[in-house]
Amino acid sequence: MSKKPTNLIFGVNEKPPKWMTLFMGFQHNCLFAVSLSLPVIIVREMGGSTEQAAFMISMSMIAGGLGAIIQVYPRTGSGYLCPPVCSPTNFAAAMVASKAGGLSLIFGMTLMSGIAEVLFSRIIHRLRTLFPPEVTGLIVAMVGITIIRVAILNFLGLDKFDPTIHPSELIVSISTLSLMIGLNVWSRGKLKLFCVLIGMMFGYLLSYGLGLLGDQELNKVRESSFFWFPFLHHPGWSFDLSLFIPYIIVMICSALKTVGDVTTCQKTNDSEWKRPDMANVSKGVLADGICDVTAGLFGGAGQSSSSSNVGLSIATGVTSRVIGYAAGGLLICFAFFPKVASLFAIIPKPVIGATIIFSVSFMVIAGFQIIMSRMIDARKTFIIGVSLIFGLSVDILPDVYAHIHPWMRPIFSSSLSTATVMAIFLHLIFRIGIARKVMLELVPGLDSSQKIFNLMEQSGRAWGARPEVIHKSIAVINEFFEAATEHELTKDPIRVEVSFDEFHLEVDVHYKGELIELPSVRPDPDLILSEEGAPLRLSGFLIRSYSDKITTERKGDQSHIHIHFIH
Repeated sequence: MSKKPTNLIFGVNEKPPKWMTLFMGFQHNCLFAVSLSLPVIIVREMGGSTEQAAFMISMSMIAGGLGAIIQVYPRTGSGYLCPPVCSPTNFAAAMVASKAGGLSLIFGMTLMSGIAEVLFSRIIHRLRTLFPPEVTGLIVAMVGITIIRVAILNFLGLDKFDPTIHPSELIVSISTLSLMIGLNVWSRGKLKLFCVLIGMMFGYLLSYGLGLLGDQELNKVRESSFFWFPFLHHPGWSFDLSLFIPYIIVMICSALKTVGDVTTCQKTNDSEWKRPDMANVSKGVLADGICDVTAGLFGGAGQSSSSSNVGLSIATGVTSRVIGYAAGGLLICFAFFPKVASLFAIIPKPVIGATIIFSVSFMVIAGFQIIMSRMIDARKTFIIGVSLIFGLSVDILPDVYAHIHPWMRPIFSSSLSTATVMAIFLHLIFRIGIARKVMLELVPGLDSSQKIFNLMEQSGRAWGARPEVIHKSIAVINEFFEAATEHELTKDPIRVEVSFDEFHLEVDVHYKGELIELPSVRPDPDLILSEEGAPLRLSGFLIRSYSDKITTERKGDQSHIHIHFIH
């Protein structure tokens, strides 16, 4: 059972008031709207019509709405507020498909990719060794970092058609971001909960006042029909085996992104979080795959879990899964009203940039917190550092990867996919030579506690263990060694065996001599100095107190203490 962190106003299992639920759901939909530019770009690049773009937007909204509901429903998804958006991960493959076979090929290959992800979700929980905290933490951080370029370009109002920074766009972006941050940091109650929605509304109004939203944009909203039934405009499906590998790579990248997003949700909703729950992650990937299947069937853009929305839930302190039902339901309803979709589609670039920067800030920090929850040695330093550097190189030097084979291009299409693939590869390489079991021999009167400290620190870093668990084990071993030396429990060498997996740290102490008493009640402080044997019982009490579980065994003159720590 997870323990709700104090910074959350409404946890995952709590229900906000109904009016608040609807407004929070709409606020999440505003972030979804930012991603609707992707289907528009795809249709424009293939020379499609306005009606085709409107169809793809509406169907993307329906798929996204269903995906949000599927994800928060515990039987089909992770149960966390981790809604999907139109995924940039799918963009490169979708562009290739659009030129080869139009919208029908995009939808067919998206359907196939979704089915593959559903199948992949059935085995991902068995791949726990591929996702230690340093890898999952890096994925979470890169989920945020990979969006930085898009965020900054929008924040500055730049694109390939407009390479000039205009003062009016800077005024809007800085003012919008400042208002969001100010409401989140210094306000309380409802203003903090709706800081993004208030900020975006302010950004719209300020953009209109400064001329960034003119008659041309507003006419798109006026000219849109009030209601339509988009299913009647579906072009059908087609498939191309030559695109199979690119879309499988897209599927893997999308699944790994979901691993990071769901892991962040787990950590956000549990103050005692220790490691990713891969069974829960598997359900999150399943929901992500079903969402892609839905997008392919209905005719929307490929979907993937949204780091921006996860960041929004952290920022507002509201992670209730009920919000996901509201967000999904509203998004599906909006898909049948083109005027609403058009209003989303004209979001000014500075408002988009400010919103993304606000939300993604929480994802980047959450990733580094997961990384630092484990002890770091040289191996893990290189796993994190090398993967981060090469991942960032995709954004810093995009031309270097311009001539990659089309099949491999999805891996190098973003810093997230490049860093993730490299981190998993390096993790597998650096696992070679790591002993999961170490042995230490301590000679009473000759060895010191420094020998214990050095071995456990070195082993803990190699294993990637949590610092508090290693420090508890050091305290237990050291307490026993000092007690055995001072009270002459044995004059022979003491053999200490330590073994580790991601869930447990086991310490076995073997020595020749009497078993140490391990009382569960602290000895009376007044008797510790006056009663014979009381100091030794105090040491035994401390050893039991530090341990999660402890058992003893005596065979002849050989004593054995087994100490268990939950990791």
